[in-house]
Amino acid sequence: MKPIRTRSQERILNLLKSIKQGISAQNLYIELRNSNQSMGLATVYRSLEALKLEGLVQVRTLTNGEALYNLVQQDKHHLTCLQCGRSIPIEQCPVHQLETELETNQNFKIFYHTLEFFGLCDKCQAEAC
Repeated sequence: MKPIRTRSQERILNLLKSIKQGISAQNLYIELRNSNQSMGLATVYRSLEALKLEGLVQVRTLTNGEALYNLVQQDKHHLTCLQCGRSIPIEQCPVHQLETELETNQNFKIFYHTLEFFGLCDKCQAEAC
């Protein structure tokens, strides 16, 4: 049975479909307001949470604490510099097999996973020397 979504959830889904990178709830709120689809910031957060629990939206938290939302399309993996905040995407994923095993062995439906390594990028390492 397909869940019933609110108009706010549908508006957010449609906006996320047109945005190719992660976006904060604050910026989603601004984008909706700019396109005359205004809704309260609390509604944006509630809708994002409902869509996340439905397995349609994923969230990634940056080192500064900001949460970025995007549609669940593929797993996201990054190297993140703790000094400058630069985030470098990683193409390969070493945990797909583990995900499959966990779903089977633990009877757990996995919507998505993230993998993030924290350290210093080459530029910040060079500056430290």
